[in-house]
Amino acid sequence: MSSSMLFNVTMVTYMVSTCIFFAFLASRSKAVGLAGSYAALFGFLVQTAAIGMRWKESYDQGHGHAPLSNLFESVVFFSWTIVLIFLFIDFKYKYRAIGFFVMPFALFGMAWAQLSLDSNIEPLVPALQSNWLTYHVITCFLGYAAFAVACGISIMYLIRESMEKGGGNAQAGGLLSMFPSIRALDDLNYKAIMIGFPLLSLGIITGAAWANYAWGTYWSWDPKETWSLIVWFVYAAFLHARITRGWVGRRAAILSVIGFAATIFCYLGVNLFLSGLHSYGK
Repeated sequence: MSSSMLFNVTMVTYMVSTCIFFAFLASRSKAVGLAGSYAALFGFLVQTAAIGMRWKESYDQGHGHAPLSNLFESVVFFSWTIVLIFLFIDFKYKYRAIGFFVMPFALFGMAWAQLSLDSNIEPLVPALQSNWLTYHVITCFLGYAAFAVACGISIMYLIRESMEKGGGNAQAGGLLSMFPSIRALDDLNYKAIMIGFPLLSLGIITGAAWANYAWGTYWSWDPKETWSLIVWFVYAAFLHARITRGWVGRRAAILSVIGFAATIFCYLGVNLFLSGLHSYGK
């Protein structure tokens, strides 16, 4: 069995997990919610095996590098990290409804990678031939994944707040009963960003070290570097406003969504629409 076949199984499993979480919201059955979590876990394990197999395939073809070097591999890894962070929060706090707002991110990533992107394993360009590649990509994408989970949680918060203002609490046993409380959602949003921010910071630091190794300068104001700094400032502002100004609730949720939009542009928009030292990411 090839890594491509396992990635296809992963994509289908994430789709099944998303559908099960939707059924959980409709049925309000704890067993259904648990099934959604285990489907996500199964997909995660299959994807882990697929990434390992693709790594082996790279060595078999004489390239010998971690599967983190092109857009296909980075999207697949991004999907994997999203599910990793989600499963950690899911099994720790057991708020199953979060799955419906987070698993679609992983599903979309896998579907896009499998259906639209070139999956060929290619040799590394000279700038990528360094162990810094692994350190930089892993830390950045774990940070991105935490922000993706925070975004899903923030969307839940905004929906719950809107429904409560519209009298949603009057519907006993309704959709809101499946959502964590407003306070819990706000706290989870903060915790997810607290996971992502130091990882993003470490990613920027390792990226600067890698840039010095590859290009002889720590910082060159390349579009990717500039946008990574913008993302860093957005989340730094989030944490500063929360700690010093007491920003909680709706404002924090909106800033979290804005931060993830900036993250996606930093990751994909820069690579696809702007030219620079990171253009090989296309």
